[in-house]
Amino acid sequence: MSPPPLLALSLTYWLHMLATVVWLGGLAALSILVLPSARGTLETGAYSRLLEGIQRRLDPLGWLCLAVLVGTGLFQMSANPHYQGFLAINNRWAIAILTKHVLFFAMTVASAYLTWGVLPSLRRAALRQARHQTGGAQPQADAETQRLQRREALLLRLNLLLGVVILALTALARSS
Repeated sequence: MSPPPLLALSLTYWLHMLATVVWLGGLAALSILVLPSARGTLETGAYSRLLEGIQRRLDPLGWLCLAVLVGTGLFQMSANPHYQGFLAINNRWAIAILTKHVLFFAMTVASAYLTWGVLPSLRRAALRQARHQTGGAQPQADAETQRLQRREALLLRLNLLLGVVILALTALARSS
């Protein structure tokens, strides 16, 4: 099999890196900067609206990045001279790539749970809590909201950590 044209391979490398930067950059900004600050300064209703706005903009971008990563990653893998075939794990490169794919799958599952499980539940809990608030006092997070916020933070940090480990595995594979 002849190698793919240099332009096609360069384009896939660029798209792969761009999708990685956008996805991990979004995760880092959200988990380290935005949500901790918002939780500490916004009242429950405002936090809920912010979370909904962020999710509406970031989720499609994140899922697009995942699709780009899968497509470009498969193309790059098949063009790599270390690739010996599906589940042929006979060198350091193959071990790094297999581990990377397992962790990528875990990130995808965690992202799906966050997108379609935790975040909608968190928004509903925040809206419910804001409706029950009377007087002008700032609403205090109830136990359910606090549990969901901890789960949200844990999943975001887990995904960020997995992303960093995947980058390290990429470096290991490239140095093979």
